[in-house]
Amino acid sequence: MNEAAPLADRVGILRNRTFDEIAVGDTERLERTLTAQDIQLYAVLSGDDSVQNVDEVDERAADTRDDGVIAHGMWAGALIAALIGTRLPGPGTRYLGQSLRFQAPVRVGDTLTIDVTISAREAGSRRLRLACKGANQRGETVVDGEAEVVAPASRIEYRRATLPEVRLSVGRGGLQRLLEHVKPLGAVDVAVVHPCDALSLAGALDARDAGLIVPVLVAPRERLENVARDAGLDIAGLRIEDVPHSHAAAERAVALARDGEVEMLMKGSLHSDELMAAVISAAGGLRTKRRVSHCFVMQTPAYPRPFIITDAAVNIAPDLRQKADIVRNAISLAQVIGVERPRVAILAAVETVNPEMPATLDAAALCKMADRGQIAGGVLDGPLAFDNAVSAAAARIKGIESPVAGQADVLVVPDLESGNMLAKQLEHMGDAASAGIVMGAKVPVVLTSRADSREVRIASCAIALMLAHHYRVSPP
Repeated sequence: MNEAAPLADRVGILRNRTFDEIAVGDTERLERTLTAQDIQLYAVLSGDDSVQNVDEVDERAADTRDDGVIAHGMWAGALIAALIGTRLPGPGTRYLGQSLRFQAPVRVGDTLTIDVTISAREAGSRRLRLACKGANQRGETVVDGEAEVVAPASRIEYRRATLPEVRLSVGRGGLQRLLEHVKPLGAVDVAVVHPCDALSLAGALDARDAGLIVPVLVAPRERLENVARDAGLDIAGLRIEDVPHSHAAAERAVALARDGEVEMLMKGSLHSDELMAAVISAAGGLRTKRRVSHCFVMQTPAYPRPFIITDAAVNIAPDLRQKADIVRNAISLAQVIGVERPRVAILAAVETVNPEMPATLDAAALCKMADRGQIAGGVLDGPLAFDNAVSAAAARIKGIESPVAGQADVLVVPDLESGNMLAKQLEHMGDAASAGIVMGAKVPVVLTSRADSREVRIASCAIALMLAHHYRVSPP
């Protein structure tokens, strides 16, 4: 290719350096930031499943007083091989050997700078020795050593290929694992409120068959029996609370919970507003000192652990006091599902406090409330933009030092609209699995959408079951 050609014509070209073009002291460099997906992908390719479960690695790291998820040492070795194979000498290089020493761990979010330098050359065999070194963003050497290669004798040049996009799937075993986890707890009595369509009625029966609930159907008996007959569903033997309409169903279900006849509520085919109006009514008897709020518990292939989005279904435009309760409710839920000290990201459009953006002011105030002990049980940081909350690499690029950034367990959204759009985008375009729970009342409320799948309804019941058993010991 003509060296005088415009840069735009050469930028997509991969070109090697022949042995005769290489001198001792020549060097090349690349930078790469480690992500959780890198760790998972390495596990898939190598078969080393000891690093595939990022959460387990997190626990082992904590046990050894090393914070963060640690990469396999050969991930850095692969970067060295890539640099040699693409730049120095580049295409046509034959690898003979590599000797590396791993000096320090590489954690998710670390940025490695890899350098390879020609240290010796043998003209007769075209052999090259390269000194190899990798340092993190703090300048600490994490890997060093030497590689030996045979350099190409002739020029090789071709256009760079566009590598395929790789998406890792966490599989579809999450629901089964959740069911196995809650199975020893035993089913609880649940008021299923107005399940007057086939989907909501079938969801209640599926949760019963999964050993999660003993359904008490609160609905107009005749309409309920017609739905069951038309859908081929068997409701024989189930307790039915006959009420005239959906509004009465909500009130009766709340009364059953207040009187201790059921330990949770499950939404059927009525509107969420109708059910929640009965739940928060002063006459209903289910209110606590906290404001009620909704939590989506989600798992997506793009993130290494389950996380909570709140509030995306109940509080439309919460003020600071209401957001404080939303955070407290989410922390309580995270602890019940096994996150002892959840990391809570208070989301906004930017990661800096801006007086023109109220969400950033609320975020800063919430964090100060946590510092003063007004919000307990979690680690809060904000404002954080969404990318900073879930991507350690994004946070590092923006210079954010935070115990929450890149590894949030809870995402607190500014308002219902942004939260609902975020959750629905993750479900429909991010292949996320989800469950929906209302917190802050004396009993958990399974609040699913009429369009939600069977899996969502069962997962929601499983998490509500964990809460119901927890409330027996620690009432909200």
